[in-house]
Amino acid sequence: MHRHFILFKPYGYLSQFIYELKRKKKLLGELHDFPEGTMAIGRLDEDSEGLLLLTTDGNMSELVRSKKVEKEYYVQVDGLITPEAIEQLQNGVEIGLDGGKYKTKRCKASIVTEIPDFGARAKKIRDERHGPTSWASITVREGKFRQVRKMTAAVGFPTLRLVRVRIGNVYLQNLKAGEVLEVSDFELEN
Repeated sequence: MHRHFILFKPYGYLSQFIYELKRKKKLLGELHDFPEGTMAIGRLDEDSEGLLLLTTDGNMSELVRSKKVEKEYYVQVDGLITPEAIEQLQNGVEIGLDGGKYKTKRCKASIVTEIPDFGARAKKIRDERHGPTSWASITVREGKFRQVRKMTAAVGFPTLRLVRVRIGNVYLQNLKAGEVLEVSDFELEN
């Protein structure tokens, strides 16, 4: 019987259970007593937060990582993001990837006016004295290395905070950073 978990990955944690290099890193196993064989489906960078699915089922992992499943991110950016920048994001932007250039696929993007209460981040984000910030929602079906951060930078609004809020039909719900919810299944169809 496979087990499945929804986790709000906090800032500063790696999306893995084992880290072989010398530097001490915070790992997912410190957040919950997961069963043996649990794996993260996909990843969130150490400095990204939000929804992470974990499972003991390798087939489920493959399904989620396929491009069919939408992943939605709320992104706090430096400056007041413009409708023009949102349109550029929707149409795809050129980002650096593996030493070359890559044009992102069309995606959904919008300005977010009602910011969910994600709670304070473990590492403080610069304060308002450095100018205003704003939030956008970006939904992609691909997941290149640090793609969403590179996308907002490409349109002139560098990412300050990135929180994944949805994978398919699985939402972050009201979980707080570090909280884990065991579920019977992932209802992924969009």
